[in-house]
Amino acid sequence: MWIYNSEHRKKEEFKPLHEGKVGIYACGPTVYDYFHIGNARPFITFDVLRRQLEREGYEVTFVQNFTDIDDKMIRRANEEGITVRELGERFIAEYYKDAKDLGIRPATVHPKATEHMAEIIALVQRLVDNGHAYATPSGDVYYRVSAFPGYGKLSGQSIEDREMGASERLNVETDKESPADFALWKAQKPGEPAWESPWGLGRPGWHVECSAMSMKYLGETFDIHCGGKDLLFPHHENEIAQSEGATGKPYVRYWMHNGFINVDNQKMSKSLGNFFRVRDIAKEYDLEAVRMFMLSAHYRSPINFSRDQIAAAHASLTRLYTARDQMKFLLTSAREQPLTAAEEQFIQRLSGYEARFDAAMDDDMNTADAIGAIFELVRDSNATLSAQSARAAVEAALTSFKALTDVLGLVQKEEDALPAEIQAMVEERAQARKNKDWKRSDELRDAIKAAGYILEDSREGQKVRKAL
Repeated sequence: MWIYNSEHRKKEEFKPLHEGKVGIYACGPTVYDYFHIGNARPFITFDVLRRQLEREGYEVTFVQNFTDIDDKMIRRANEEGITVRELGERFIAEYYKDAKDLGIRPATVHPKATEHMAEIIALVQRLVDNGHAYATPSGDVYYRVSAFPGYGKLSGQSIEDREMGASERLNVETDKESPADFALWKAQKPGEPAWESPWGLGRPGWHVECSAMSMKYLGETFDIHCGGKDLLFPHHENEIAQSEGATGKPYVRYWMHNGFINVDNQKMSKSLGNFFRVRDIAKEYDLEAVRMFMLSAHYRSPINFSRDQIAAAHASLTRLYTARDQMKFLLTSAREQPLTAAEEQFIQRLSGYEARFDAAMDDDMNTADAIGAIFELVRDSNATLSAQSARAAVEAALTSFKALTDVLGLVQKEEDALPAEIQAMVEERAQARKNKDWKRSDELRDAIKAAGYILEDSREGQKVRKAL
Protein backbone atom coordinates (compact mmCIF):
# COMPACT_ATOMS: atom_id res chain seq x y z
CA MET A 1 0.00 0.00 0.00
CA TRP A 2 1.12 3.54 -0.81
CA ILE A 3 0.02 6.39 1.46
CA TYR A 4 0.25 10.13 0.94
CA ASN A 5 2.25 11.21 3.98
CA SER A 6 1.23 14.76 4.92
CA GLU A 7 4.56 15.35 6.64
CA HIS A 8 6.63 14.68 3.54
CA ARG A 9 3.93 15.80 1.06
CA LYS A 10 4.29 12.73 -1.14
CA LYS A 11 3.12 9.14 -1.51
CA GLU A 12 5.22 6.64 0.37
CA GLU A 13 5.15 2.86 0.50
CA PHE A 14 3.61 1.75 3.77
CA LYS A 15 5.91 -0.39 5.87
CA PRO A 16 4.66 -1.06 9.40
CA LEU A 17 6.88 -0.65 12.41
CA HIS A 18 6.16 -4.25 13.46
CA GLU A 19 5.70 -6.91 10.81
CA GLY A 20 2.07 -7.95 10.37
CA LYS A 21 0.76 -5.33 12.81
CA VAL A 22 -0.46 -1.76 12.35
CA GLY A 23 -1.17 0.88 14.99
CA ILE A 24 -3.52 3.72 14.00
CA TYR A 25 -4.62 6.73 16.02
CA ALA A 26 -7.59 8.70 14.71
CA CYS A 27 -8.72 11.92 16.34
CA GLY A 28 -12.23 11.46 17.65
CA PRO A 29 -15.03 13.88 18.56
CA THR A 30 -15.29 16.45 21.30
CA VAL A 31 -18.50 15.19 22.87
CA TYR A 32 -20.51 18.34 23.53
CA ASP A 33 -23.00 17.87 20.65
CA TYR A 34 -24.01 15.50 17.86
CA PHE A 35 -21.20 15.23 15.32
CA HIS A 36 -21.62 16.96 11.96
CA ILE A 37 -21.15 15.95 8.33
CA GLY A 38 -17.59 17.30 8.32
CA ASN A 39 -16.68 15.04 11.25
CA ALA A 40 -18.25 12.08 9.46
CA ARG A 41 -15.76 12.17 6.60
CA PRO A 42 -12.64 11.22 8.59
CA PHE A 43 -14.62 8.72 10.65
CA ILE A 44 -15.73 6.94 7.44
CA THR A 45 -12.43 7.35 5.58
CA PHE A 46 -10.22 5.86 8.23
CA ASP A 47 -12.71 3.13 9.08
CA VAL A 48 -12.18 2.01 5.46
CA LEU A 49 -8.40 2.28 5.81
CA ARG A 50 -8.58 -0.06 8.78
CA ARG A 51 -10.79 -2.53 6.88
CA GLN A 52 -8.46 -2.63 3.86
CA LEU A 53 -5.42 -3.22 6.04
CA GLU A 54 -7.27 -6.09 7.71
CA ARG A 55 -8.16 -7.47 4.27
CA GLU A 56 -4.45 -7.48 3.51
CA GLY A 57 -3.79 -9.58 6.60
CA TYR A 58 -2.62 -7.02 9.13
CA GLU A 59 -3.57 -7.12 12.78
CA VAL A 60 -4.80 -3.56 13.31
CA THR A 61 -5.01 -1.74 16.62
CA PHE A 62 -7.29 1.22 15.91
CA VAL A 63 -7.50 3.89 18.61
CA GLN A 64 -10.03 6.73 18.43
CA ASN A 65 -10.37 9.01 21.42
CA PHE A 66 -13.20 10.96 22.97
CA THR A 67 -12.31 14.50 24.09
CA ASP A 68 -14.57 14.71 27.13
CA ILE A 69 -13.10 17.78 28.86
CA ASP A 70 -12.95 21.01 26.89
CA ASP A 71 -14.01 24.68 27.00
CA LYS A 72 -17.06 24.00 24.82
CA MET A 73 -18.10 21.12 27.04
CA ILE A 74 -17.78 23.23 30.19
CA ARG A 75 -19.81 26.04 28.61
CA ARG A 76 -22.63 23.77 27.44
CA ALA A 77 -22.78 21.80 30.68
CA ASN A 78 -23.12 25.05 32.60
CA GLU A 79 -25.88 26.20 30.25
CA GLU A 80 -27.81 22.97 30.84
CA GLY A 81 -27.12 22.84 34.56
CA ILE A 82 -25.49 19.42 34.42
CA THR A 83 -21.96 18.12 34.98
CA VAL A 84 -19.40 17.88 32.21
CA ARG A 85 -19.32 14.14 32.84
CA GLU A 86 -23.08 13.82 32.29
CA LEU A 87 -22.84 15.82 29.07
CA GLY A 88 -19.96 13.68 27.83
CA GLU A 89 -21.66 10.38 28.57
CA ARG A 90 -24.80 11.53 26.75
CA PHE A 91 -23.01 12.50 23.55
CA ILE A 92 -20.67 9.50 23.59
CA ALA A 93 -23.82 7.35 23.47
CA GLU A 94 -25.17 9.52 20.64
CA TYR A 95 -21.86 9.17 18.77
CA TYR A 96 -22.15 5.40 18.81
CA LYS A 97 -25.68 5.56 17.40
CA ASP A 98 -24.79 7.84 14.48
CA ALA A 99 -21.52 5.99 13.83
CA LYS A 100 -23.37 2.68 13.63
CA ASP A 101 -25.88 4.13 11.16
CA LEU A 102 -22.95 5.33 9.02
CA GLY A 103 -21.42 1.84 9.08
CA ILE A 104 -18.45 2.88 11.24
CA ARG A 105 -17.08 0.05 13.35
CA PRO A 106 -16.13 0.69 16.98
CA ALA A 107 -12.41 1.27 17.49
CA THR A 108 -10.22 -1.31 19.20
CA VAL A 109 -9.97 1.24 22.02
CA HIS A 110 -12.02 4.41 22.60
CA PRO A 111 -10.03 6.19 25.35
CA LYS A 112 -11.52 9.16 27.20
CA ALA A 113 -9.30 12.04 28.23
CA THR A 114 -10.82 12.18 31.73
CA GLU A 115 -9.83 8.56 32.34
CA HIS A 116 -6.17 9.16 31.45
CA MET A 117 -5.19 11.99 33.79
CA ALA A 118 -2.29 10.00 35.27
CA GLU A 119 -0.75 9.51 31.81
CA ILE A 120 -1.37 13.15 30.83
CA ILE A 121 0.16 14.55 34.03
CA ALA A 122 3.16 12.22 33.72
CA LEU A 123 3.77 13.43 30.15
CA VAL A 124 3.55 17.08 31.18
CA GLN A 125 5.94 16.44 34.09
CA ARG A 126 8.38 14.77 31.72
CA LEU A 127 8.37 17.88 29.52
CA VAL A 128 8.86 20.19 32.49
CA ASP A 129 11.75 18.05 33.73
CA ASN A 130 13.62 18.14 30.41
CA GLY A 131 13.09 21.85 29.78
CA HIS A 132 10.52 21.57 27.00
CA ALA A 133 7.81 23.03 29.24
CA TYR A 134 7.54 25.44 32.13
CA ALA A 135 5.06 26.14 34.90
CA THR A 136 3.85 29.65 35.67
CA PRO A 137 3.03 31.20 39.04
CA SER A 138 -0.68 31.02 38.14
CA GLY A 139 -0.55 27.20 37.88
CA ASP A 140 -0.59 26.94 34.08
CA VAL A 141 2.00 24.85 32.23
CA TYR A 142 3.12 25.81 28.72
CA TYR A 143 5.11 24.03 26.04
CA ARG A 144 8.28 25.95 25.17
CA VAL A 145 8.10 25.89 21.37
CA SER A 146 11.61 27.36 21.00
CA ALA A 147 13.02 24.22 22.67
CA PHE A 148 11.86 22.05 19.75
CA PRO A 149 13.85 22.83 16.56
CA GLY A 150 11.58 20.64 14.42
CA TYR A 151 8.48 22.73 15.09
CA GLY A 152 6.56 23.26 11.84
CA LYS A 153 7.79 20.17 9.99
CA LEU A 154 4.28 18.79 9.50
CA SER A 155 2.41 21.95 8.55
CA GLY A 156 5.21 24.04 7.14
CA GLN A 157 4.24 26.82 9.54
CA SER A 158 7.07 28.41 11.47
CA ILE A 159 7.29 29.63 15.04
CA GLU A 160 6.98 33.13 13.63
CA ASP A 161 3.64 32.19 12.04
CA ARG A 162 2.44 31.01 15.41
CA GLU A 163 3.65 34.12 17.16
CA MET A 164 1.55 36.18 14.75
CA GLY A 165 -1.49 34.17 15.80
CA ALA A 166 -1.84 32.05 12.66
CA SER A 167 -4.30 29.76 14.39
CA GLU A 168 -5.37 29.51 18.00
CA ARG A 169 -4.46 33.11 18.94
CA LEU A 170 -5.02 33.78 22.59
CA ASN A 171 -5.08 37.00 24.55
CA VAL A 172 -1.55 37.89 25.52
CA GLU A 173 -0.77 36.26 28.85
CA THR A 174 1.84 38.02 30.91
CA ASP A 175 3.31 34.77 32.21
CA LYS A 176 3.96 33.14 28.83
CA GLU A 177 7.55 33.28 27.69
CA SER A 178 6.50 33.54 24.04
CA PRO A 179 3.22 34.02 22.17
CA ALA A 180 4.04 30.79 20.29
CA ASP A 181 3.93 28.65 23.44
CA PHE A 182 0.78 26.58 24.00
CA ALA A 183 -0.97 25.25 27.09
CA LEU A 184 -0.30 21.76 28.39
CA TRP A 185 -2.08 22.27 31.71
CA LYS A 186 -4.65 24.93 32.60
CA ALA A 187 -5.16 26.13 36.15
CA GLN A 188 -8.71 25.75 37.44
CA LYS A 189 -11.11 28.67 37.00
CA PRO A 190 -14.20 29.08 39.19
CA GLY A 191 -16.86 26.48 38.41
CA GLU A 192 -14.62 24.30 36.26
CA PRO A 193 -13.92 20.59 36.87
CA ALA A 194 -10.33 20.02 37.91
CA TRP A 195 -7.80 17.35 38.83
CA GLU A 196 -4.92 17.39 41.31
CA SER A 197 -1.49 17.89 39.75
CA PRO A 198 2.01 19.00 40.78
CA TRP A 199 1.01 22.49 39.58
CA GLY A 200 -2.25 22.67 41.49
CA LEU A 201 -5.84 21.95 40.52
CA GLY A 202 -6.44 22.15 36.79
CA ARG A 203 -7.14 20.30 33.56
CA PRO A 204 -5.15 19.36 30.48
CA GLY A 205 -4.83 21.24 27.23
CA TRP A 206 -6.41 19.60 24.19
CA HIS A 207 -3.19 18.70 22.36
CA VAL A 208 -1.50 16.86 25.21
CA GLU A 209 -4.51 14.58 25.72
CA CYS A 210 -4.03 12.95 22.31
CA SER A 211 -0.27 12.52 22.79
CA ALA A 212 -0.75 10.78 26.13
CA MET A 213 -3.55 8.50 24.94
CA SER A 214 -1.96 7.55 21.61
CA MET A 215 1.37 6.63 23.21
CA LYS A 216 -0.33 4.65 25.98
CA TYR A 217 -2.03 2.30 23.54
CA LEU A 218 0.33 2.36 20.54
CA GLY A 219 3.76 3.13 21.95
CA GLU A 220 6.05 6.15 21.74
CA THR A 221 6.39 5.61 17.97
CA PHE A 222 3.52 4.20 15.93
CA ASP A 223 2.46 3.75 12.33
CA ILE A 224 -0.41 6.04 11.29
CA HIS A 225 -2.03 9.14 12.75
CA CYS A 226 -5.05 10.45 10.86
CA GLY A 227 -7.71 13.12 10.99
CA GLY A 228 -9.26 16.01 9.13
CA LYS A 229 -7.09 18.57 7.33
CA ASP A 230 -8.29 21.20 9.81
CA LEU A 231 -6.35 19.40 12.57
CA LEU A 232 -2.99 19.51 10.78
CA PHE A 233 -2.15 22.84 12.42
CA PRO A 234 -1.97 23.48 15.29
CA HIS A 235 -3.29 20.25 16.83
CA HIS A 236 -1.13 17.66 15.07
CA GLU A 237 1.87 19.98 14.89
CA ASN A 238 1.68 20.43 18.65
CA GLU A 239 1.26 16.70 19.21
CA ILE A 240 4.54 16.12 17.41
CA ALA A 241 6.34 18.80 19.40
CA GLN A 242 5.22 17.58 22.80
CA SER A 243 5.55 13.85 22.03
CA GLU A 244 8.99 14.03 20.44
CA GLY A 245 10.04 16.63 22.99
CA ALA A 246 9.28 14.11 25.73
CA THR A 247 10.67 10.94 24.16
CA GLY A 248 13.36 12.08 21.75
CA LYS A 249 11.91 9.54 19.29
CA PRO A 250 9.90 9.93 16.06
CA TYR A 251 6.23 10.13 17.06
CA VAL A 252 4.33 9.05 13.94
CA ARG A 253 5.60 7.43 10.75
CA TYR A 254 2.70 8.29 8.39
CA TRP A 255 0.32 11.25 8.71
CA MET A 256 -2.97 11.11 6.78
CA HIS A 257 -5.45 13.99 6.43
CA ASN A 258 -8.76 14.09 4.58
CA GLY A 259 -10.04 17.09 2.61
CA PHE A 260 -12.80 19.51 3.53
CA ILE A 261 -16.52 19.28 2.81
CA ASN A 262 -18.40 22.17 1.22
CA VAL A 263 -22.19 22.41 1.30
CA ASP A 264 -23.84 23.56 -1.95
CA ASN A 265 -20.42 24.91 -3.02
CA GLN A 266 -19.96 26.97 0.13
CA LYS A 267 -17.80 26.36 3.16
CA MET A 268 -19.87 24.76 5.91
CA SER A 269 -20.54 27.15 8.78
CA LYS A 270 -23.28 27.88 11.27
CA SER A 271 -23.41 31.52 10.18
CA LEU A 272 -24.34 30.53 6.61
CA GLY A 273 -27.05 28.18 7.83
CA ASN A 274 -25.52 25.22 6.00
CA PHE A 275 -24.18 23.40 9.06
CA PHE A 276 -25.56 19.86 9.16
CA ARG A 277 -25.37 17.39 12.00
CA VAL A 278 -25.45 13.73 10.96
CA ARG A 279 -28.50 13.25 13.19
CA ASP A 280 -30.37 15.89 11.18
CA ILE A 281 -29.29 14.42 7.85
CA ALA A 282 -30.62 11.02 8.94
CA LYS A 283 -34.13 12.49 8.99
CA GLU A 284 -33.90 13.13 5.26
CA TYR A 285 -31.38 10.64 3.87
CA ASP A 286 -30.37 7.04 4.40
CA LEU A 287 -26.97 7.36 6.07
CA GLU A 288 -25.54 4.50 4.03
CA ALA A 289 -26.07 6.75 1.00
CA VAL A 290 -24.04 9.43 2.82
CA ARG A 291 -21.24 6.88 3.27
CA MET A 292 -21.46 6.03 -0.44
CA PHE A 293 -21.23 9.74 -1.28
CA MET A 294 -18.14 10.17 0.91
CA LEU A 295 -16.35 7.23 -0.71
CA SER A 296 -17.19 8.25 -4.27
CA ALA A 297 -14.40 10.84 -4.18
CA HIS A 298 -10.76 10.57 -3.15
CA TYR A 299 -10.40 11.22 0.56
CA ARG A 300 -7.86 14.03 0.10
CA SER A 301 -10.03 15.92 -2.38
CA PRO A 302 -12.56 18.54 -1.28
CA ILE A 303 -16.13 17.34 -1.83
CA ASN A 304 -19.41 19.17 -2.21
CA PHE A 305 -22.40 17.98 -0.17
CA SER A 306 -25.72 18.57 -1.91
CA ARG A 307 -29.08 16.88 -2.32
CA ASP A 308 -28.24 15.99 -5.93
CA GLN A 309 -25.00 14.31 -4.85
CA ILE A 310 -26.74 12.26 -2.18
CA ALA A 311 -29.48 11.28 -4.63
CA ALA A 312 -26.82 10.06 -7.05
CA ALA A 313 -25.09 8.11 -4.28
CA HIS A 314 -28.44 6.60 -3.26
CA ALA A 315 -29.08 5.47 -6.85
CA SER A 316 -25.63 3.85 -7.03
CA LEU A 317 -26.16 2.12 -3.71
CA THR A 318 -29.54 0.83 -4.86
CA ARG A 319 -27.86 -0.74 -7.91
CA LEU A 320 -25.44 -2.56 -5.62
CA TYR A 321 -28.25 -3.85 -3.40
CA THR A 322 -30.17 -5.00 -6.47
CA ALA A 323 -27.10 -6.90 -7.69
CA ARG A 324 -26.55 -8.51 -4.31
CA ASP A 325 -30.19 -9.53 -4.00
CA GLN A 326 -30.18 -10.97 -7.52
CA MET A 327 -27.18 -13.16 -6.68
CA LYS A 328 -28.85 -14.34 -3.47
CA PHE A 329 -32.06 -15.02 -5.36
CA LEU A 330 -30.23 -17.08 -7.98
CA LEU A 331 -28.48 -19.01 -5.25
CA THR A 332 -31.80 -20.29 -3.90
CA SER A 333 -32.35 -22.32 -7.08
CA ALA A 334 -28.81 -22.69 -8.43
CA ARG A 335 -27.91 -26.16 -9.62
CA GLU A 336 -25.21 -28.44 -8.30
CA GLN A 337 -23.52 -29.08 -11.64
CA PRO A 338 -20.05 -28.81 -13.19
CA LEU A 339 -18.89 -25.39 -14.25
CA THR A 340 -19.03 -24.62 -17.95
CA ALA A 341 -15.97 -23.22 -19.70
CA ALA A 342 -17.68 -19.80 -19.74
CA GLU A 343 -18.32 -19.97 -16.01
CA GLU A 344 -14.70 -20.91 -15.32
CA GLN A 345 -13.62 -17.85 -17.31
CA PHE A 346 -16.11 -15.73 -15.33
CA ILE A 347 -14.57 -16.90 -12.04
CA GLN A 348 -11.13 -15.92 -13.35
CA ARG A 349 -12.50 -12.46 -14.20
CA LEU A 350 -13.77 -12.13 -10.63
CA SER A 351 -10.18 -12.45 -9.44
CA GLY A 352 -9.31 -9.65 -11.84
CA TYR A 353 -11.95 -7.34 -10.36
CA GLU A 354 -10.64 -8.04 -6.87
CA ALA A 355 -7.09 -7.28 -8.05
CA ARG A 356 -8.28 -3.97 -9.56
CA PHE A 357 -10.06 -3.12 -6.32
CA ASP A 358 -6.95 -3.82 -4.25
CA ALA A 359 -4.72 -1.88 -6.65
CA ALA A 360 -7.00 1.15 -6.29
CA MET A 361 -7.10 0.88 -2.51
CA ASP A 362 -3.34 0.42 -2.33
CA ASP A 363 -2.90 3.63 -4.33
CA ASP A 364 -3.50 5.96 -1.38
CA MET A 365 -7.05 4.75 -0.74
CA ASN A 366 -8.55 5.51 -4.16
CA THR A 367 -12.07 4.49 -3.14
CA ALA A 368 -13.63 6.00 -6.27
CA ASP A 369 -11.73 3.59 -8.54
CA ALA A 370 -12.35 0.76 -6.06
CA ILE A 371 -16.10 1.36 -6.37
CA GLY A 372 -15.64 1.31 -10.15
CA ALA A 373 -14.14 -2.19 -9.90
CA ILE A 374 -17.20 -3.36 -7.93
CA PHE A 375 -19.54 -2.05 -10.62
CA GLU A 376 -17.52 -3.89 -13.28
CA LEU A 377 -18.03 -7.07 -11.25
CA VAL A 378 -21.75 -6.31 -11.05
CA ARG A 379 -22.13 -5.74 -14.81
CA ASP A 380 -20.31 -8.97 -15.59
CA SER A 381 -22.36 -10.93 -13.05
CA ASN A 382 -25.64 -9.56 -14.41
CA ALA A 383 -24.64 -10.55 -17.94
CA THR A 384 -23.28 -13.98 -17.03
CA LEU A 385 -25.43 -15.46 -14.28
CA SER A 386 -28.91 -16.90 -14.77
CA ALA A 387 -31.27 -19.50 -13.37
CA GLN A 388 -29.25 -22.09 -15.29
CA SER A 389 -25.91 -21.16 -13.71
CA ALA A 390 -23.93 -23.61 -11.63
CA ARG A 391 -24.10 -22.97 -7.90
CA ALA A 392 -20.30 -22.57 -7.70
CA ALA A 393 -20.40 -19.67 -10.19
CA VAL A 394 -23.11 -17.81 -8.27
CA GLU A 395 -21.37 -18.43 -4.94
CA ALA A 396 -18.06 -17.14 -6.34
CA ALA A 397 -19.70 -13.93 -7.56
CA LEU A 398 -21.46 -13.34 -4.25
CA THR A 399 -18.29 -14.07 -2.27
CA SER A 400 -16.23 -11.58 -4.30
CA PHE A 401 -18.96 -8.95 -4.16
CA LYS A 402 -19.31 -9.26 -0.40
CA ALA A 403 -15.55 -9.20 0.21
CA LEU A 404 -15.18 -5.89 -1.63
CA THR A 405 -18.31 -4.14 -0.38
CA ASP A 406 -17.42 -5.18 3.19
CA VAL A 407 -14.12 -3.28 2.92
CA LEU A 408 -16.05 -0.13 2.01
CA GLY A 409 -18.71 -0.82 4.61
CA LEU A 410 -21.44 -0.78 1.94
CA VAL A 411 -24.39 -3.09 1.24
CA GLN A 412 -24.43 -4.18 4.86
CA LYS A 413 -28.17 -4.38 5.42
CA GLU A 414 -29.65 -7.84 5.28
CA GLU A 415 -33.15 -8.43 4.00
CA ASP A 416 -35.75 -8.97 6.68
CA ALA A 417 -38.51 -11.50 6.14
CA LEU A 418 -41.43 -9.92 4.32
CA PRO A 419 -44.37 -8.96 6.56
CA ALA A 420 -47.30 -11.34 6.18
CA GLU A 421 -49.50 -8.75 4.46
CA ILE A 422 -46.78 -7.97 1.85
CA GLN A 423 -46.13 -11.65 1.25
CA ALA A 424 -49.87 -12.19 0.74
CA MET A 425 -49.99 -9.41 -1.87
CA VAL A 426 -46.95 -10.84 -3.67
CA GLU A 427 -48.56 -14.27 -3.85
CA GLU A 428 -51.91 -12.82 -5.00
CA ARG A 429 -50.12 -10.82 -7.70
CA ALA A 430 -48.31 -13.94 -8.94
CA GLN A 431 -51.69 -15.63 -9.31
CA ALA A 432 -53.16 -12.56 -11.03
CA ARG A 433 -50.35 -12.59 -13.57
CA LYS A 434 -50.87 -16.29 -14.11
CA ASN A 435 -54.55 -15.53 -14.78
CA LYS A 436 -53.56 -12.61 -17.05
CA ASP A 437 -55.48 -10.24 -14.77
CA TRP A 438 -53.18 -7.30 -15.54
CA LYS A 439 -55.40 -4.71 -13.86
CA ARG A 440 -55.28 -6.51 -10.53
CA SER A 441 -51.57 -7.19 -10.99
CA ASP A 442 -50.88 -3.47 -11.41
CA GLU A 443 -53.04 -2.57 -8.40
CA LEU A 444 -51.10 -4.98 -6.20
CA ARG A 445 -47.75 -3.74 -7.51
CA ASP A 446 -48.74 -0.16 -6.63
CA ALA A 447 -49.95 -1.23 -3.17
CA ILE A 448 -46.66 -3.03 -2.52
CA LYS A 449 -44.72 0.08 -3.59
CA ALA A 450 -46.86 2.33 -1.37
CA ALA A 451 -46.01 0.07 1.57
CA GLY A 452 -42.29 0.78 1.05
CA TYR A 453 -41.23 -2.26 -0.99
CA ILE A 454 -39.77 -2.58 -4.46
CA LEU A 455 -41.12 -5.37 -6.66
CA GLU A 456 -39.27 -6.47 -9.78
CA ASP A 457 -40.34 -8.99 -12.40
CA SER A 458 -37.48 -11.11 -13.75
CA ARG A 459 -36.97 -14.24 -15.77
CA GLU A 460 -36.75 -16.12 -12.50
CA GLY A 461 -39.97 -14.69 -11.06
CA GLN A 462 -40.99 -11.87 -8.72
CA LYS A 463 -38.38 -10.32 -6.44
CA VAL A 464 -39.35 -8.06 -3.56
CA ARG A 465 -37.15 -6.01 -1.23
CA LYS A 466 -37.62 -3.12 1.14
CA ALA A 467 -36.80 0.26 -0.39
CA LEU A 468 -33.64 1.93 0.96
